[in-house]
Amino acid sequence: MRTLVIVRTLKVGGMERVAVNLADAFADEGHESHLLYYKKSKEPLYPENQTVSVHKFNINKLSICRPLDTLSQLFARIMNGIWRKSYFLIAGWYSGHRLQKKIAQLEKKHGQFDRIVFRGEGTYEGVWSFKHPHAVYVLENIIPSNKQSKLIEYRYKALFNNKQLVAVSNGVKNASEKIFQKANISPTNIRVITNPCPINSIRLQAKSPRPSLMPKTPYIINVARLVPQKDQNLLLEAYAKSKQTLPLVIVGSGKLEDTLKNKATQLNIDRQVHFVGNQTNPYVWMKHASLFVLSSKHEGLGIVLFEALACGTPIISVDCPGGVRDVFKGELETYLCTQTPDALAEKIDQVINKNGYPIKEEWLSDFKPGNVVRAFLQEK
Repeated sequence: MRTLVIVRTLKVGGMERVAVNLADAFADEGHESHLLYYKKSKEPLYPENQTVSVHKFNINKLSICRPLDTLSQLFARIMNGIWRKSYFLIAGWYSGHRLQKKIAQLEKKHGQFDRIVFRGEGTYEGVWSFKHPHAVYVLENIIPSNKQSKLIEYRYKALFNNKQLVAVSNGVKNASEKIFQKANISPTNIRVITNPCPINSIRLQAKSPRPSLMPKTPYIINVARLVPQKDQNLLLEAYAKSKQTLPLVIVGSGKLEDTLKNKATQLNIDRQVHFVGNQTNPYVWMKHASLFVLSSKHEGLGIVLFEALACGTPIISVDCPGGVRDVFKGELETYLCTQTPDALAEKIDQVINKNGYPIKEEWLSDFKPGNVVRAFLQEK
């Protein structure tokens, strides 16, 4: 079959990595795979499978050859000044029609796409008027339910009404359906399809030489953006309360980096906590860790949990809203804890003091790329 994955950018991030992994998975399973992105980043991620065709399409690029581009952008910005956060209404409508023409060009050259997969709300918000009979839109995370306004109602209808939706976990699906019912939104359908975990590729990358920044001793690790959702503030408080002498390594960057570093200093743990920034190869860091800890306020799924398991590293997590329970099933459920520093500290001590636990291959079976590909290509 012929597939197309669309993502806003190829920057180093969990959602972007999953988009690239899915494009690779389609190609690895023998399908003609394409990947389209809007904006390039400084250190972009690219598919490993060389048969994946990569396309760039800047939906916001202005051109003197297309005066409507300039007028639509100008009008959208003027309206945004009058009605705050309304930019997507006009810009997304116009850009959606631009994307429609781009996809038509690609299909004229390559043939019709049997499946088009939009990864992330930010990706399809900017082109919400786009229509295609084989397009599906992935809900990567829980939709906020504590905000109510006419503009948010318009946004939800534009993004989700009469669309084929895919939720990355049962938690995301259940939460979304409650919001849709309240907002009178009717998707064409909504299915649960988890994220692909390229186990073999992860294990190969995990065998890379140890980076110079990596501690020489065993350590505890967290891999996530330094943003409020990932709640490293809770992690630092839990680590300070724990009895551990192992260093804590935090892989990632974000707007809270200085705040979290100051927090570590206030807790008098700054010498034990290592902020190492984004790492192109986070898997080698996961492999050599004694424990992976997730402390998020909410998670659509938590693909880093599977990646850590694929590296042979034990995992624990707070029992946050979303999809972590799709990971921590059966025997793994015991490694969840409540969202408090005391509970997380106790769980860290418990697992480290027992020298972790053996990883079972069967825990990864639901997330093998081949199974995910078949689910995306299955007729609804």
